Amino acid sequence: MIRLTADLPTLDFAKSDSDAPASISGIAVPWAPVTATVLGGQRVAFERGAFDVNQKAAKLIEGHDLTQLRGTVNALADMDEGLGFTATFARTRASSDAVELIRSGAYDAVSVGAEVQESYYDKELKATVVTRASLVELSLVAVPAFSGAEIRDLVAQADEPEEEIPTETTLTTPSEEDETMSEPTTVEAAIATQPIYATAKREFKLPSAAEYISAFVRGGHDFAQMNDNIRAAAPDVITSDIPGVIPTPIIAPVYNNFQGRRPLIDATGVRNMPQSGAIFIRPVVTTHNSIGTATQNTTITASAFVVDDVQITKTIQGGYVEISEASLDWSQPEVLGALLDDMARVYADRTDLLACSELVSGTTNSNNFTNASITDPAEWVRWMYQAAADILTGSNGNLPSALAVSPNIFQYLGQLVDGSDRPLFPQVGPMNAYGTMTPGSDSAVAFGLRLVVDRNLGATDMVIMDPTGIECWEQQKGAISVEQPSQLSRQIAFRGYFAAKVIDPSKSIKAAFV
Repeated sequence: MIRLTADLPTLDFAKSDSDAPASISGIAVPWAPVTATVLGGQRVAFERGAFDVNQKAAKLIEGHDLTQLRGTVNALADMDEGLGFTATFARTRASSDAVELIRSGAYDAVSVGAEVQESYYDKELKATVVTRASLVELSLVAVPAFSGAEIRDLVAQADEPEEEIPTETTLTTPSEEDETMSEPTTVEAAIATQPIYATAKREFKLPSAAEYISAFVRGGHDFAQMNDNIRAAAPDVITSDIPGVIPTPIIAPVYNNFQGRRPLIDATGVRNMPQSGAIFIRPVVTTHNSIGTATQNTTITASAFVVDDVQITKTIQGGYVEISEASLDWSQPEVLGALLDDMARVYADRTDLLACSELVSGTTNSNNFTNASITDPAEWVRWMYQAAADILTGSNGNLPSALAVSPNIFQYLGQLVDGSDRPLFPQVGPMNAYGTMTPGSDSAVAFGLRLVVDRNLGATDMVIMDPTGIECWEQQKGAISVEQPSQLSRQIAFRGYFAAKVIDPSKSIKAAFV
């Protein structure tokens, strides 16, 4: 489920001349290139035509809470600036209150809940662009996210509904008309298969995954209230392996020093993995056409253009723990939150290891580096320019832009000095330097190249590269939780699909230390 928030401008309100219910109209979602940021930092945009304007009517609610029904979205329109809508309020006291909140400016935005069917990743927008989706609900919210998305008209009710208050001695029976016009007090929330919650300029009051699992174990009202928020999903470690899951009262956040960073994947970027099949095809040009000099009235030179299909095999990455029901009941949600956070960090590190292994094994070209001269700047300069020239020649015109090194190589780079014992990569006030770096910097530059320091590279691994020569694909599935009734326990797992492939070995060269 993607939830996106739209702006509301200052409104002029008019009361209808009829007894018709109140209605609003405007733009719910602006089209791409306008984007919104989802949880996890991913950006999302909607392509024009993504919504079927003839779809079943969506719900009009408050705050993405499907128990707070206010009416229906009874018309959609594909407009130049975005998805146009018209929504009608039900004639209830709560709906009248909502209209007054809009009139007063307390509600100054709307938000959509959409079920995504098809999408792709746009490198220029750096966002996932949704090409097909269905509108599930339109919510009245307080904080805007999109400029250009707006309610352009509100027609208020002519008459407020009268509230009947039965006495102790009078039993009232709703008429057919009342039954038609009244709204149910509760509605079961529909949960998307893989919900993605878009954030605007505010933080949604959503439960954490740990709170969700704890509420599920307890059941009852608490879980019913969370039923549409977190969808987790599962893959053995027993309670005795995690004694801290039954803690004394927690007085501070759970400490975790494991860093789930992905330097190489961040440098190369990650693509959306195709949904179907265990294997997918990546077309690669292997033979280029040719252009030659021709003379008048002669046949020009024939050439070939060949595209090969490179097969990419998906891998399943995941792990799980098993926790007793008693442990879940007796622990605080923070402990479960720490577990899920740890799973995400370990998953990130594991996928980065796969990318690093593919980079080293898939880079077939190497140039010798004199190990005895590793502290000599001249040897570094020689190797860098030789490798860059080889890439330029072998890849038909590409130049490297990144240098991937292990922590061991990183320390040698940081200690390089010139003939006057000045750092080759000074931390402060660089002048005519080969680059800049600090021990704690993620944005170091060496020899004009982006320095990618990755602990998942081997001690002697050093690769100069054009990052477009290696591609990574991923579908993060996140967490899953399932019951084990026979053992009075619950299994909690974290998983995803990942693949990495050096599709153009000519764009990278590794150092062969001799």
